[in-house]
Amino acid sequence: RRCVLEASQQLTEIINSCLESETSTESPEPTREVGLADEEESAPHCLWVDKFTPRRYVELLSDDYTNRCLLKWLKLWDMVVFGKEKAMKKAKPSAETHPPFSQPKEQQSKWKTKVQLTEEILEAELDQHKRPKYKVALLCGPPGLGKTTLAHVIAKHAGYNAVEMNASDDRSPEVFKTRIEAATQMKSVLGADEKPNCLIIDEIDGAPAASINILLNIINRKDGEGEVVAGAGRRRRREGGLLLRPIICICNDQ
Repeated sequence: RRCVLEASQQLTEIINSCLESETSTESPEPTREVGLADEEESAPHCLWVDKFTPRRYVELLSDDYTNRCLLKWLKLWDMVVFGKEKAMKKAKPSAETHPPFSQPKEQQSKWKTKVQLTEEILEAELDQHKRPKYKVALLCGPPGLGKTTLAHVIAKHAGYNAVEMNASDDRSPEVFKTRIEAATQMKSVLGADEKPNCLIIDEIDGAPAASINILLNIINRKDGEGEVVAGAGRRRRREGGLLLRPIICICNDQ
C-alpha cells in the first residue's frame, strides 16, 4: 500500500508539473477566457437524458426488430402522404417451393413466428385510399424504455414533423378530438418546406373511454359512398374527412 501511495504521489507531481509548463509557455488571453466563462455561465443547463438523447435512427439503442417494424409501417403511408409508389419486394421462390424438411406441411402453414406474422401484416395490401390496413401503431412497455424517443426519431427519419400530445392531460373528449383533428388535418404555414405531421399520443392508457371512442371513430371514418341525404352530407363534411396521417400511440399497460 505504501508503494502504491508513493507511486501515485509521484505521478500526481509529474502531471502537475507538465500542466504548469504548458500554461506558462502559452500566451495568455484574458479577454477570451473571460468571454468563454461568461458563455458557460449563460448557457442553460440541460439534463443528461436530453443532452445525450438519440437524434438519428442509427443512434437508437432500443430493440432493432421493433425499430424496423415501426419504420416499415410508417413508410406504408408514403403513397397517400408523399405520393410515392410502394416499392415492390422481390419474391423468394426458394423458400416457398422448397420448404424445410424438419417440419411437416401442416405445421408450416399453422405455426408462424412473430417475425413472419408481422411481415404479413406490414406486407398487406393498401386499402382503396392507398392507406395501410392498420392506421395506428401502439408502442407499449415500462417507463424509461425509450418509446417516445423511438417515435420521434422514426417520424423525423421518415420525413414527418412529430406532433406530440398527452392523452392523460386532456380529459375532455371534445378537446381530445380537436387536438387530433388539428394535428392530422391541418398543415403548418410556417416555413417554405413544411413537413406533414405525424401525431404521437403519449399515455393513451390514461385517456377516458370517451376519448378512445373518438379516436376509433376518426380512424374508422369512411368516404361517402352511395346516396347520402343532405343533412348527413353536411354533418359528414363538418366532422371532417378521412384520416390521411399516421398516428403512433404510446402506453405503459397494454
